[in-house]
Amino acid sequence: MNSIVQPDGVAGEWRDRVAAVRRGLAENGPPRSPDGGPDFATVTLPKRDCDQVRDFLVDERVGTVVEIGLAYASSALAIGEALLRTGSRNPRHVVIDPFQFTAYDGVGWELLRSAGLDDIAELVTEPSQRFLARLADAGFAADAAFVDGSHHFHNVFVDLHFLGEIVRPGGVVLLDDVWWPSVGAAVAYFETNLGWRPVLGALADGTAYPASGRPRIGAYRLPDPRPTPDFKEFRPFC
Repeated sequence: MNSIVQPDGVAGEWRDRVAAVRRGLAENGPPRSPDGGPDFATVTLPKRDCDQVRDFLVDERVGTVVEIGLAYASSALAIGEALLRTGSRNPRHVVIDPFQFTAYDGVGWELLRSAGLDDIAELVTEPSQRFLARLADAGFAADAAFVDGSHHFHNVFVDLHFLGEIVRPGGVVLLDDVWWPSVGAAVAYFETNLGWRPVLGALADGTAYPASGRPRIGAYRLPDPRPTPDFKEFRPFC
């Protein structure tokens, strides 16, 4: 992917275009609903959460983001807008979703393209648990990751393991649906044994689980340097 350097005026128009697509999606829903596909209101990240993700990533001044799960592109559009706002000379957004052209009929990718974000984004349509391993082997580095893929504990755990190698030390990993026991248990291992730390106050005004008040999205900062704990120091995490 080539370096994207835009004059200020053009960059502003590009951001406005992305914001307009985001607004249209939030207000009107996707341009079509695939037959038998997942319900938009159920699977999409609410706009206020997307706004917080965007603002958080802008504050982090990210240049490269890995995202797991595209669906109808609500979070991907917010991440793309953040990448345009940070002023990175080579913004890059790697989006992984093996179900984009099956369950979602390509709607999310079409929305990214309509916003012009296919200039900085690439879509990978294979399971993240396999693709992330190859990214790590290739030495790929990211500033942040957003995880909203499989909610099976073992898949989330594998995703986080490889993201711990891909996201730079001191970078951040955001997870949607941390209120689900399977997702919360997976990240608890990395908190308890590998020094991942919640970013206090981040995304505090987002959606919360009604029964517990626990935020929907968790933000975690990776340690710097990466730890190499002894296996004898293992601590139970759930």
